[in-house]
Amino acid sequence: MFHYRWFYPPDADSAADRIARSMNPGLDADALPTVTGAVKGRMVPRLAFVGSSPQTKDAIEASFHRQLAVLEAHLATRPYLFGGRPALGDFGLFAQLYECSTDPTPGAVIRDRAPRTLAWIERMLDPRGEDEWEPWDALEPTLLPLLRDEVAGLFLPWSAANARALAAGEKEFTVTLGGKPFTQETQRYHAKSLGALRARYAAVADRATLDPILERAGCRTWLGSG
Repeated sequence: MFHYRWFYPPDADSAADRIARSMNPGLDADALPTVTGAVKGRMVPRLAFVGSSPQTKDAIEASFHRQLAVLEAHLATRPYLFGGRPALGDFGLFAQLYECSTDPTPGAVIRDRAPRTLAWIERMLDPRGEDEWEPWDALEPTLLPLLRDEVAGLFLPWSAANARALAAGEKEFTVTLGGKPFTQETQRYHAKSLGALRARYAAVADRATLDPILERAGCRTWLGSG
């Protein structure tokens, strides 16, 4: 979301205008350019902090397109990620995609290529328990690719590299994602979030059902303590 919002000038202009107006309801037309310029002046330089650059642009956008393709297939037969009611996964995933849907460039992609995902995003603005959870064997064919390609393929190796860099006191790190180097500033929050994921996994008393799923997805190896 941050990449699309501030990397492309039309998106940055749109976001800065909305932010300026929402924070200054009485702002007149003469003062608006000054405030929107200040917003962009603050946010655009932070692209490097989240890993967005001309060198990483293709990797970030390819991930966005893959996620939409997976979600389109998965949401073809169910209203939420795990069946008939929203789960923590829905709340964790939808918010950034909602923000993308409000920006010109990624919003156009979602409207053009992912109508079911857009409907799910809108449904998550007022989520309801409509039916029961589905068993994993029903979810796996279309949900496993999200875990395998995005979580295990990108997010967890990136998170682990970030955590190692933070532990070593490095201000920047590089990790190979999709066969290409991905460089960005080290982030404390994501080291903390990886630690939380590992703690939640360690707290599961009986992993007889969970571990085979994580193994097939390629996630389990990243959930150890190191």
